[in-house]
Amino acid sequence: MSPANVMPQTGSSQAQKPAAPKLALRNVQRSFGPIQILYDISIELHPGEVHALIGENGAGKSTAMKIMSGYLAASDGVIELDGKPVTFERSREAEAMGVTLIHQEFNLAQALSVEQNIFLGHELKKGWLLDHASMRAQTRDLLEGLETPLDPRIKTSDISVPEKQMVEIAKALSRKARVLIMDEPTAALTTRETAVLFKQIERLKAEGTAILYTSHKLDEVARIADRVTVMRDGRIVRTAERGEMNEDQMAEAMVGRELSDMFPRKHHSDGADPVLEVKNFTIGTLVKDVSFTLRRGEILGFAGLVGSGRTELMEGLIGVRHSTGSVAINGAPIHIHSVEAAMNAGLVYLPEDRKEHGLILTQDMRRNLTLLALKKFSNILIDSKAEEVALDKAIEEFDIRAPSRDVLVGNMSGGNQQKVLLAKIMLADPQIVIIDEPTRGIDVGTKQQFYTFIHRLADEGHSVIVISSEMTEVIGLCDRVCVMRRGEIAGEVNGADVNEDTIVRLAMGLDKKGNGNG
Repeated sequence: MSPANVMPQTGSSQAQKPAAPKLALRNVQRSFGPIQILYDISIELHPGEVHALIGENGAGKSTAMKIMSGYLAASDGVIELDGKPVTFERSREAEAMGVTLIHQEFNLAQALSVEQNIFLGHELKKGWLLDHASMRAQTRDLLEGLETPLDPRIKTSDISVPEKQMVEIAKALSRKARVLIMDEPTAALTTRETAVLFKQIERLKAEGTAILYTSHKLDEVARIADRVTVMRDGRIVRTAERGEMNEDQMAEAMVGRELSDMFPRKHHSDGADPVLEVKNFTIGTLVKDVSFTLRRGEILGFAGLVGSGRTELMEGLIGVRHSTGSVAINGAPIHIHSVEAAMNAGLVYLPEDRKEHGLILTQDMRRNLTLLALKKFSNILIDSKAEEVALDKAIEEFDIRAPSRDVLVGNMSGGNQQKVLLAKIMLADPQIVIIDEPTRGIDVGTKQQFYTFIHRLADEGHSVIVISSEMTEVIGLCDRVCVMRRGEIAGEVNGADVNEDTIVRLAMGLDKKGNGNG
Protein backbone atom coordinates (compact mmCIF):
# COMPACT_ATOMS: atom_id res chain seq x y z
CA MET A 1 0.00 0.00 0.00
CA SER A 2 1.53 3.32 -1.05
CA PRO A 3 1.74 6.25 1.38
CA ALA A 4 -0.85 8.11 -0.71
CA ASN A 5 -3.45 5.55 0.32
CA VAL A 6 -2.83 5.91 4.04
CA MET A 7 -4.31 8.63 6.23
CA PRO A 8 -1.27 10.77 7.12
CA GLN A 9 -0.31 11.39 10.72
CA THR A 10 -0.63 14.97 11.90
CA GLY A 11 -1.38 14.70 15.59
CA SER A 12 -2.62 18.30 15.69
CA SER A 13 -6.31 17.41 16.04
CA GLN A 14 -5.58 15.33 19.15
CA ALA A 15 -3.57 18.10 20.78
CA GLN A 16 -6.30 20.67 20.17
CA LYS A 17 -9.30 18.47 21.01
CA PRO A 18 -11.33 20.00 23.86
CA ALA A 19 -12.66 17.98 26.79
CA ALA A 20 -16.24 18.14 25.54
CA PRO A 21 -17.36 17.55 21.92
CA LYS A 22 -19.51 20.12 20.19
CA LEU A 23 -22.15 17.48 19.31
CA ALA A 24 -22.45 13.86 20.41
CA LEU A 25 -24.76 10.87 20.15
CA ARG A 26 -24.77 8.70 23.28
CA ASN A 27 -26.09 5.14 22.97
CA VAL A 28 -28.65 6.18 20.37
CA GLN A 29 -31.07 3.64 18.94
CA ARG A 30 -33.72 4.00 16.26
CA SER A 31 -36.51 1.72 15.12
CA PHE A 32 -39.15 2.06 12.43
CA GLY A 33 -42.01 0.00 13.80
CA PRO A 34 -40.68 -3.48 14.59
CA ILE A 35 -37.53 -2.95 12.48
CA GLN A 36 -34.49 -1.68 14.35
CA ILE A 37 -32.15 0.45 12.24
CA LEU A 38 -29.59 1.76 14.78
CA TYR A 39 -28.09 -0.11 17.71
CA ASP A 40 -26.36 1.76 20.55
CA ILE A 41 -24.65 4.43 18.40
CA SER A 42 -22.15 6.78 20.09
CA ILE A 43 -20.29 9.40 18.02
CA GLU A 44 -18.47 12.58 19.07
CA LEU A 45 -17.90 15.62 16.85
CA HIS A 46 -15.19 18.03 18.05
CA PRO A 47 -14.49 21.65 17.01
CA GLY A 48 -11.86 21.96 14.30
CA GLU A 49 -12.10 18.28 13.38
CA VAL A 50 -13.38 16.33 10.37
CA HIS A 51 -14.99 13.10 11.56
CA ALA A 52 -15.76 10.77 8.66
CA LEU A 53 -18.69 8.36 8.95
CA ILE A 54 -18.49 5.55 6.40
CA GLY A 55 -20.38 2.35 5.64
CA GLU A 56 -22.35 0.60 2.93
CA ASN A 57 -25.75 1.88 1.83
CA GLY A 58 -28.22 0.73 4.47
CA ALA A 59 -25.59 0.70 7.23
CA GLY A 60 -27.50 3.42 9.11
CA LYS A 61 -25.35 6.48 8.35
CA SER A 62 -28.20 8.62 6.98
CA THR A 63 -30.44 7.74 9.92
CA ALA A 64 -27.70 8.74 12.39
CA MET A 65 -27.13 12.04 10.55
CA LYS A 66 -30.85 12.83 10.46
CA ILE A 67 -31.05 12.29 14.21
CA MET A 68 -28.08 14.61 14.75
CA SER A 69 -29.73 17.34 12.65
CA GLY A 70 -33.33 17.14 13.87
CA TYR A 71 -34.90 15.37 10.88
CA LEU A 72 -35.57 12.23 12.95
CA ALA A 73 -36.02 11.55 16.65
CA ALA A 74 -34.03 8.85 18.43
CA SER A 75 -36.01 5.91 19.80
CA ASP A 76 -33.60 5.78 22.74
CA GLY A 77 -30.35 7.40 23.82
CA VAL A 78 -29.20 11.01 24.16
CA ILE A 79 -28.08 13.84 21.87
CA GLU A 80 -25.65 16.27 23.49
CA LEU A 81 -24.85 19.79 22.29
CA ASP A 82 -21.94 21.50 24.06
CA GLY A 83 -21.95 18.69 26.61
CA LYS A 84 -25.63 19.10 27.56
CA PRO A 85 -28.60 16.90 26.58
CA VAL A 86 -30.78 18.44 23.90
CA THR A 87 -33.90 17.47 21.96
CA PHE A 88 -34.44 18.75 18.44
CA GLU A 89 -38.14 18.81 17.65
CA ARG A 90 -37.37 19.53 13.99
CA SER A 91 -34.53 20.46 11.68
CA ARG A 92 -35.25 24.19 11.90
CA GLU A 93 -34.60 24.02 15.66
CA ALA A 94 -31.28 22.22 15.09
CA GLU A 95 -30.26 24.88 12.55
CA ALA A 96 -31.14 27.63 15.03
CA MET A 97 -28.71 25.97 17.46
CA GLY A 98 -25.98 25.82 14.83
CA VAL A 99 -26.36 22.28 13.44
CA THR A 100 -26.76 22.12 9.64
CA LEU A 101 -27.08 19.12 7.30
CA ILE A 102 -26.08 19.19 3.62
CA HIS A 103 -28.29 16.51 2.08
CA GLN A 104 -26.95 13.92 -0.36
CA GLU A 105 -30.05 14.32 -2.53
CA PHE A 106 -30.79 17.91 -3.42
CA ASN A 107 -33.19 19.76 -1.16
CA LEU A 108 -33.78 22.61 -3.58
CA ALA A 109 -36.93 24.22 -4.97
CA GLN A 110 -36.42 23.87 -8.73
CA ALA A 111 -38.78 26.72 -9.64
CA LEU A 112 -36.95 29.25 -7.44
CA SER A 113 -33.75 31.12 -8.23
CA VAL A 114 -30.36 30.22 -6.77
CA GLU A 115 -30.55 33.24 -4.48
CA GLN A 116 -34.06 32.32 -3.27
CA ASN A 117 -32.97 28.75 -2.51
CA ILE A 118 -29.95 29.83 -0.48
CA PHE A 119 -32.03 32.12 1.74
CA LEU A 120 -35.30 30.14 1.73
CA GLY A 121 -36.74 30.37 5.25
CA HIS A 122 -33.87 32.65 6.29
CA GLU A 123 -34.64 35.68 4.13
CA LEU A 124 -32.88 38.98 4.90
CA LYS A 125 -35.15 41.96 5.46
CA LYS A 126 -34.90 45.73 5.40
CA GLY A 127 -37.77 46.85 7.55
CA TRP A 128 -40.89 45.08 6.31
CA LEU A 129 -39.44 44.34 2.88
CA LEU A 130 -37.08 41.63 1.65
CA ASP A 131 -33.53 42.91 1.23
CA HIS A 132 -32.90 41.49 -2.24
CA ALA A 133 -29.70 43.51 -2.76
CA SER A 134 -28.03 42.04 0.35
CA MET A 135 -29.17 38.48 -0.42
CA ARG A 136 -27.90 38.79 -4.00
CA ALA A 137 -24.55 40.18 -2.87
CA GLN A 138 -24.10 37.46 -0.23
CA THR A 139 -25.08 34.78 -2.76
CA ARG A 140 -22.41 36.07 -5.16
CA ASP A 141 -19.81 36.06 -2.37
CA LEU A 142 -20.69 32.49 -1.32
CA LEU A 143 -20.57 31.18 -4.90
CA GLU A 144 -17.33 33.03 -5.64
CA GLY A 145 -15.79 31.34 -2.58
CA LEU A 146 -16.85 28.03 -4.14
CA GLU A 147 -15.51 29.15 -7.55
CA THR A 148 -18.97 28.67 -9.05
CA PRO A 149 -19.79 31.82 -11.05
CA LEU A 150 -23.57 31.55 -11.27
CA ASP A 151 -26.00 34.42 -11.66
CA PRO A 152 -27.95 34.42 -8.34
CA ARG A 153 -31.13 35.13 -10.32
CA ILE A 154 -30.94 32.03 -12.54
CA LYS A 155 -33.66 29.43 -12.00
CA THR A 156 -32.33 26.37 -10.17
CA SER A 157 -33.92 24.00 -12.69
CA ASP A 158 -31.67 25.52 -15.38
CA ILE A 159 -28.31 24.68 -13.77
CA SER A 160 -26.31 21.45 -13.90
CA VAL A 161 -26.20 18.73 -11.25
CA PRO A 162 -22.71 19.76 -9.98
CA GLU A 163 -23.85 23.40 -9.81
CA LYS A 164 -26.88 22.34 -7.75
CA GLN A 165 -24.53 20.58 -5.34
CA MET A 166 -22.50 23.79 -4.98
CA VAL A 167 -25.71 25.73 -4.30
CA GLU A 168 -26.55 23.23 -1.53
CA ILE A 169 -23.09 23.79 -0.04
CA ALA A 170 -23.43 27.58 -0.34
CA LYS A 171 -26.81 27.38 1.40
CA ALA A 172 -25.26 25.47 4.31
CA LEU A 173 -22.31 27.88 4.55
CA SER A 174 -24.74 30.80 4.73
CA ARG A 175 -26.16 29.39 7.98
CA LYS A 176 -22.83 29.92 9.84
CA ALA A 177 -23.08 26.43 11.35
CA ARG A 178 -21.08 25.38 14.41
CA VAL A 179 -21.68 21.76 13.42
CA LEU A 180 -21.77 20.94 9.71
CA ILE A 181 -22.94 17.48 8.60
CA MET A 182 -22.06 16.67 4.99
CA ASP A 183 -23.79 13.71 3.33
CA GLU A 184 -21.91 12.70 0.15
CA PRO A 185 -21.12 16.32 -0.81
CA THR A 186 -18.77 15.40 -3.67
CA ALA A 187 -20.93 12.68 -5.29
CA ALA A 188 -21.80 15.00 -8.17
CA LEU A 189 -18.62 17.12 -8.22
CA THR A 190 -15.63 17.05 -10.52
CA THR A 191 -12.06 16.77 -9.21
CA ARG A 192 -11.64 20.54 -9.48
CA GLU A 193 -14.89 21.27 -7.65
CA THR A 194 -13.98 18.75 -4.95
CA ALA A 195 -10.65 20.53 -4.41
CA VAL A 196 -12.53 23.83 -3.99
CA LEU A 197 -14.83 22.24 -1.41
CA PHE A 198 -11.87 20.84 0.52
CA LYS A 199 -10.39 24.34 0.75
CA GLN A 200 -13.65 25.48 2.35
CA ILE A 201 -13.55 22.54 4.75
CA GLU A 202 -10.02 23.51 5.83
CA ARG A 203 -11.22 27.07 6.40
CA LEU A 204 -14.16 25.88 8.50
CA LYS A 205 -11.85 23.62 10.55
CA ALA A 206 -9.58 26.59 11.25
CA GLU A 207 -12.62 28.56 12.44
CA GLY A 208 -13.51 25.77 14.89
CA THR A 209 -16.46 24.19 13.06
CA ALA A 210 -17.14 20.54 13.91
CA ILE A 211 -17.63 18.57 10.68
CA LEU A 212 -19.18 15.15 10.07
CA TYR A 213 -18.32 13.96 6.57
CA THR A 214 -19.72 10.92 4.78
CA SER A 215 -18.45 9.68 1.43
CA HIS A 216 -18.12 6.45 -0.51
CA LYS A 217 -14.92 7.88 -2.03
CA LEU A 218 -12.43 6.43 0.42
CA ASP A 219 -9.49 8.33 -1.07
CA GLU A 220 -11.29 11.52 0.01
CA VAL A 221 -11.81 10.14 3.50
CA ALA A 222 -8.13 9.26 3.78
CA ARG A 223 -7.24 12.74 2.61
CA ILE A 224 -9.37 14.95 4.88
CA ALA A 225 -10.58 12.94 7.90
CA ASP A 226 -9.04 13.37 11.35
CA ARG A 227 -11.08 10.42 12.58
CA VAL A 228 -13.08 7.67 10.87
CA THR A 229 -16.06 5.75 12.24
CA VAL A 230 -17.21 2.68 10.31
CA MET A 231 -20.84 1.50 10.47
CA ARG A 232 -22.20 -1.86 9.38
CA ASP A 233 -25.78 -3.17 9.80
CA GLY A 234 -26.77 -0.33 12.13
CA ARG A 235 -23.79 -0.72 14.46
CA ILE A 236 -20.41 0.95 14.86
CA VAL A 237 -17.75 -1.64 14.09
CA ARG A 238 -14.64 0.53 14.32
CA THR A 239 -13.42 4.05 15.08
CA ALA A 240 -9.87 4.95 14.04
CA GLU A 241 -7.65 8.01 14.31
CA ARG A 242 -5.86 9.50 11.31
CA GLY A 243 -3.24 7.09 10.03
CA GLU A 244 -4.69 3.93 11.58
CA MET A 245 -6.55 2.64 8.50
CA ASN A 246 -5.75 2.70 4.80
CA GLU A 247 -8.42 2.65 2.08
CA ASP A 248 -8.44 -1.13 1.70
CA GLN A 249 -8.89 -1.58 5.47
CA MET A 250 -11.76 0.93 5.45
CA ALA A 251 -13.50 -0.95 2.62
CA GLU A 252 -13.06 -4.31 4.32
CA ALA A 253 -14.41 -2.94 7.61
CA MET A 254 -17.46 -1.56 5.75
CA VAL A 255 -18.41 -4.79 3.98
CA GLY A 256 -17.10 -7.30 6.54
CA ARG A 257 -15.02 -9.15 3.96
CA GLU A 258 -11.91 -8.70 1.88
CA LEU A 259 -12.48 -6.92 -1.42
CA SER A 260 -10.54 -8.03 -4.46
CA ASP A 261 -11.07 -7.95 -8.20
CA MET A 262 -13.42 -4.96 -8.09
CA PHE A 263 -13.94 -5.08 -11.85
CA PRO A 264 -14.80 -8.27 -13.79
CA ARG A 265 -12.55 -9.27 -16.70
CA LYS A 266 -13.06 -7.05 -19.74
CA HIS A 267 -14.77 -8.18 -22.94
CA HIS A 268 -13.21 -8.36 -26.37
CA SER A 269 -15.87 -7.20 -28.82
CA ASP A 270 -13.65 -5.84 -31.61
CA GLY A 271 -15.15 -8.11 -34.29
CA ALA A 272 -18.76 -7.87 -33.16
CA ASP A 273 -21.45 -6.40 -35.39
CA PRO A 274 -22.41 -2.72 -34.96
CA VAL A 275 -25.68 -2.32 -33.06
CA LEU A 276 -25.87 1.48 -32.85
CA GLU A 277 -24.37 3.82 -35.44
CA VAL A 278 -24.51 7.57 -34.81
CA LYS A 279 -23.32 10.03 -37.48
CA ASN A 280 -23.02 13.83 -37.48
CA PHE A 281 -25.28 14.08 -34.44
CA THR A 282 -25.91 17.68 -33.33
CA ILE A 283 -28.00 19.20 -30.52
CA GLY A 284 -28.06 22.99 -30.83
CA THR A 285 -24.78 24.35 -29.43
CA LEU A 286 -24.47 21.56 -26.81
CA VAL A 287 -23.42 18.66 -29.06
CA LYS A 288 -21.65 19.22 -32.40
CA ASP A 289 -21.24 16.71 -35.21
CA VAL A 290 -20.72 13.62 -33.03
CA SER A 291 -20.21 10.21 -34.66
CA PHE A 292 -19.59 6.88 -32.96
CA THR A 293 -20.44 3.16 -33.16
CA LEU A 294 -21.54 0.74 -30.44
CA ARG A 295 -20.97 -2.99 -30.98
CA ARG A 296 -22.95 -5.99 -29.77
CA GLY A 297 -21.93 -7.12 -26.29
CA GLU A 298 -19.69 -4.08 -25.79
CA ILE A 299 -19.35 -1.74 -22.80
CA LEU A 300 -18.57 1.65 -24.33
CA GLY A 301 -17.52 4.44 -21.96
CA PHE A 302 -18.10 8.17 -22.37
CA ALA A 303 -15.62 10.29 -20.41
CA GLY A 304 -15.07 14.03 -20.23
CA LEU A 305 -15.31 17.00 -17.93
CA VAL A 306 -18.66 18.19 -16.59
CA GLY A 307 -20.30 20.25 -19.33
CA SER A 308 -18.62 18.32 -22.14
CA GLY A 309 -22.00 17.24 -23.55
CA ARG A 310 -22.06 13.55 -22.58
CA THR A 311 -25.48 13.56 -20.89
CA GLU A 312 -26.98 15.90 -23.48
CA LEU A 313 -25.82 13.56 -26.27
CA MET A 314 -27.60 10.60 -24.67
CA GLU A 315 -30.74 12.66 -23.99
CA GLY A 316 -30.77 13.48 -27.70
CA LEU A 317 -30.43 9.81 -28.62
CA ILE A 318 -33.52 8.88 -26.57
CA GLY A 319 -35.57 11.73 -27.98
CA VAL A 320 -35.61 14.09 -24.99
CA ARG A 321 -33.71 16.80 -26.89
CA HIS A 322 -34.23 17.93 -30.49
CA SER A 323 -31.36 16.75 -32.69
CA THR A 324 -30.11 16.49 -36.24
CA GLY A 325 -27.93 13.82 -37.80
CA SER A 326 -28.49 10.12 -38.40
CA VAL A 327 -29.00 7.14 -36.12
CA ALA A 328 -29.17 3.49 -37.17
CA ILE A 329 -29.96 0.44 -35.05
CA ASN A 330 -28.89 -2.92 -36.50
CA GLY A 331 -28.22 -1.14 -39.79
CA ALA A 332 -31.75 0.30 -40.12
CA PRO A 333 -32.08 4.12 -40.01
CA ILE A 334 -34.37 5.33 -37.24
CA HIS A 335 -35.67 8.67 -35.98
CA ILE A 336 -36.30 8.69 -32.23
CA HIS A 337 -38.54 11.52 -31.06
CA SER A 338 -39.58 10.33 -27.58
CA VAL A 339 -38.57 8.06 -24.71
CA GLU A 340 -41.35 5.67 -25.73
CA ALA A 341 -40.06 5.53 -29.32
CA ALA A 342 -36.55 4.84 -28.00
CA MET A 343 -37.86 2.02 -25.82
CA ASN A 344 -39.80 0.54 -28.76
CA ALA A 345 -36.53 0.59 -30.72
CA GLY A 346 -34.77 -1.30 -27.94
CA LEU A 347 -32.93 1.67 -26.42
CA VAL A 348 -33.30 2.58 -22.71
CA TYR A 349 -31.63 5.17 -20.47
CA LEU A 350 -30.87 5.08 -16.74
CA PRO A 351 -30.55 8.79 -15.83
CA GLU A 352 -27.90 10.47 -13.71
CA ASP A 353 -30.40 11.87 -11.19
CA ARG A 354 -32.45 8.81 -10.20
CA LYS A 355 -34.68 10.69 -7.77
CA GLU A 356 -35.52 13.56 -10.09
CA HIS A 357 -36.01 11.61 -13.34
CA GLY A 358 -35.95 7.86 -12.66
CA LEU A 359 -38.13 6.93 -9.70
CA ILE A 360 -41.40 7.89 -8.04
CA LEU A 361 -40.24 8.19 -4.44
CA THR A 362 -43.73 8.15 -2.95
CA GLN A 363 -44.57 4.76 -4.51
CA ASP A 364 -43.49 1.25 -3.57
CA MET A 365 -41.06 -1.00 -5.44
CA ARG A 366 -43.70 -2.85 -7.46
CA ARG A 367 -45.25 0.29 -8.96
CA ASN A 368 -41.84 1.75 -9.77
CA LEU A 369 -40.58 -1.48 -11.28
CA THR A 370 -43.38 -2.03 -13.80
CA LEU A 371 -44.03 1.57 -14.84
CA LEU A 372 -42.01 1.52 -18.09
CA ALA A 373 -43.33 -1.87 -19.17
CA LEU A 374 -46.90 -1.44 -17.95
CA LYS A 375 -48.37 -2.87 -21.16
CA LYS A 376 -46.91 -6.25 -20.17
CA PHE A 377 -48.97 -6.24 -16.98
CA SER A 378 -52.30 -4.92 -18.18
CA ASN A 379 -55.11 -5.61 -20.56
CA ILE A 380 -57.94 -3.53 -19.18
CA LEU A 381 -56.88 -3.90 -15.53
CA ILE A 382 -53.41 -4.14 -14.01
CA ASP A 383 -52.38 -7.75 -13.27
CA SER A 384 -50.98 -7.20 -9.77
CA LYS A 385 -50.07 -10.89 -9.39
CA ALA A 386 -47.88 -10.72 -12.50
CA GLU A 387 -46.31 -7.55 -11.11
CA GLU A 388 -45.53 -9.36 -7.86
CA VAL A 389 -43.87 -12.20 -9.79
CA ALA A 390 -41.76 -9.64 -11.68
CA LEU A 391 -40.79 -8.02 -8.37
CA ASP A 392 -39.78 -11.41 -6.95
CA LYS A 393 -37.50 -11.96 -9.93
CA ALA A 394 -36.01 -8.45 -9.71
CA ILE A 395 -35.30 -8.76 -5.98
CA GLU A 396 -33.45 -12.01 -6.57
CA GLU A 397 -31.68 -11.03 -9.79
CA PHE A 398 -30.44 -7.63 -8.60
CA ASP A 399 -30.12 -8.39 -4.87
CA ILE A 400 -32.55 -5.63 -3.86
CA ARG A 401 -32.61 -5.27 -0.08
CA ALA A 402 -35.46 -3.56 1.74
CA PRO A 403 -37.24 -3.93 5.11
CA SER A 404 -40.43 -5.00 3.29
CA ARG A 405 -41.90 -5.24 -0.21
CA ASP A 406 -44.23 -2.35 0.56
CA VAL A 407 -41.53 0.15 1.55
CA LEU A 408 -41.66 3.45 -0.32
CA VAL A 409 -38.74 3.76 -2.71
CA GLY A 410 -37.87 7.14 -1.19
CA ASN A 411 -37.12 5.38 2.10
CA MET A 412 -34.67 2.92 0.54
CA SER A 413 -30.89 3.38 0.46
CA GLY A 414 -29.30 4.92 -2.63
CA GLY A 415 -27.78 1.64 -3.78
CA ASN A 416 -31.09 -0.21 -3.57
CA GLN A 417 -32.89 2.62 -5.36
CA GLN A 418 -30.35 2.27 -8.17
CA LYS A 419 -30.97 -1.49 -8.30
CA VAL A 420 -34.73 -0.88 -8.60
CA LEU A 421 -34.10 1.56 -11.44
CA LEU A 422 -31.83 -0.89 -13.28
CA ALA A 423 -34.41 -3.67 -12.86
CA LYS A 424 -37.10 -1.27 -14.12
CA ILE A 425 -35.35 -0.43 -17.39
CA MET A 426 -34.41 -4.06 -17.99
CA LEU A 427 -38.10 -5.06 -17.86
CA ALA A 428 -38.41 -3.28 -21.22
CA ASP A 429 -36.17 -6.00 -22.80
CA PRO A 430 -33.74 -3.48 -24.29
CA GLN A 431 -30.99 -4.23 -26.78
CA ILE A 432 -29.04 -1.05 -25.91
CA VAL A 433 -28.67 0.19 -22.31
CA ILE A 434 -27.35 3.68 -21.52
CA ILE A 435 -26.33 4.18 -17.88
CA ASP A 436 -25.42 7.70 -16.71
CA GLU A 437 -23.18 7.78 -13.58
CA PRO A 438 -24.08 4.20 -12.55
CA THR A 439 -22.55 4.31 -9.05
CA ARG A 440 -22.99 7.92 -7.99
CA GLY A 441 -23.54 7.96 -4.20
CA ILE A 442 -23.19 4.18 -3.89
CA ASP A 443 -20.95 2.35 -1.43
CA VAL A 444 -17.94 0.28 -2.43
CA GLY A 445 -19.62 -3.13 -1.95
CA THR A 446 -22.66 -2.17 -4.04
CA LYS A 447 -20.37 -0.65 -6.68
CA GLN A 448 -18.77 -4.05 -7.12
CA GLN A 449 -22.24 -5.56 -7.56
CA PHE A 450 -23.14 -2.97 -10.22
CA TYR A 451 -20.01 -3.66 -12.19
CA THR A 452 -20.97 -7.34 -12.16
CA PHE A 453 -24.53 -6.48 -13.28
CA ILE A 454 -23.21 -4.38 -16.18
CA HIS A 455 -20.82 -7.12 -17.31
CA ARG A 456 -23.63 -9.65 -17.10
CA LEU A 457 -25.74 -7.49 -19.43
CA ALA A 458 -22.91 -7.48 -21.96
CA ASP A 459 -22.41 -11.23 -21.55
CA GLU A 460 -26.10 -11.73 -22.34
CA GLY A 461 -25.69 -9.81 -25.62
CA HIS A 462 -26.87 -6.36 -24.57
CA SER A 463 -24.78 -3.38 -25.67
CA VAL A 464 -24.02 -0.89 -22.89
CA ILE A 465 -22.99 2.77 -22.86
CA VAL A 466 -21.62 4.02 -19.53
CA ILE A 467 -21.18 7.72 -18.73
CA SER A 468 -19.00 8.21 -15.68
CA SER A 469 -17.01 10.98 -14.01
CA GLU A 470 -15.03 8.43 -11.99
CA MET A 471 -11.81 7.71 -13.87
CA THR A 472 -11.19 4.33 -12.18
CA GLU A 473 -14.70 3.28 -13.23
CA VAL A 474 -14.20 4.24 -16.87
CA ILE A 475 -10.80 2.53 -17.02
CA GLY A 476 -11.78 -0.61 -15.09
CA LEU A 477 -15.21 -1.18 -16.62
CA CYS A 478 -15.20 -0.14 -20.26
CA ASP A 479 -13.87 -1.98 -23.33
CA ARG A 480 -13.51 1.25 -25.30
CA VAL A 481 -13.86 4.93 -24.35
CA CYS A 482 -15.07 7.99 -26.27
CA VAL A 483 -13.75 11.20 -24.70
CA MET A 484 -15.86 14.33 -25.13
CA ARG A 485 -14.82 17.96 -24.91
CA ARG A 486 -16.99 21.01 -25.54
CA GLY A 487 -19.73 18.99 -27.21
CA GLU A 488 -17.44 17.05 -29.55
CA ILE A 489 -15.66 13.70 -29.56
CA ALA A 490 -12.08 14.67 -28.68
CA GLY A 491 -10.85 11.14 -29.26
CA GLU A 492 -11.54 7.45 -28.92
CA VAL A 493 -9.28 5.06 -27.00
CA ASN A 494 -9.14 1.31 -26.55
CA GLY A 495 -6.75 -1.40 -25.37
CA ALA A 496 -3.69 -0.08 -23.53
CA ASP A 497 -4.71 3.51 -24.33
CA VAL A 498 -7.64 3.26 -21.87
CA ASN A 499 -5.62 4.94 -19.13
CA GLU A 500 -5.90 8.08 -17.04
CA ASP A 501 -3.17 10.07 -18.79
CA THR A 502 -4.58 9.57 -22.30
CA ILE A 503 -8.19 10.24 -21.26
CA VAL A 504 -7.37 13.37 -19.24
CA ARG A 505 -5.23 14.83 -22.02
CA LEU A 506 -8.07 14.37 -24.51
CA ALA A 507 -10.67 15.76 -22.10
CA MET A 508 -8.55 18.89 -21.52
CA GLY A 509 -7.74 19.44 -25.19
CA LEU A 510 -4.04 18.64 -24.85
CA ASP A 511 -4.13 15.99 -27.61
CA LYS A 512 -5.52 16.37 -31.09
CA LYS A 513 -8.85 14.81 -32.04
CA GLY A 514 -8.46 11.18 -32.98
CA ASN A 515 -5.18 10.66 -31.09
CA GLY A 516 -5.22 7.24 -29.46
CA ASN A 517 -7.82 5.76 -31.77
CA GLY A 518 -7.70 1.98 -31.99
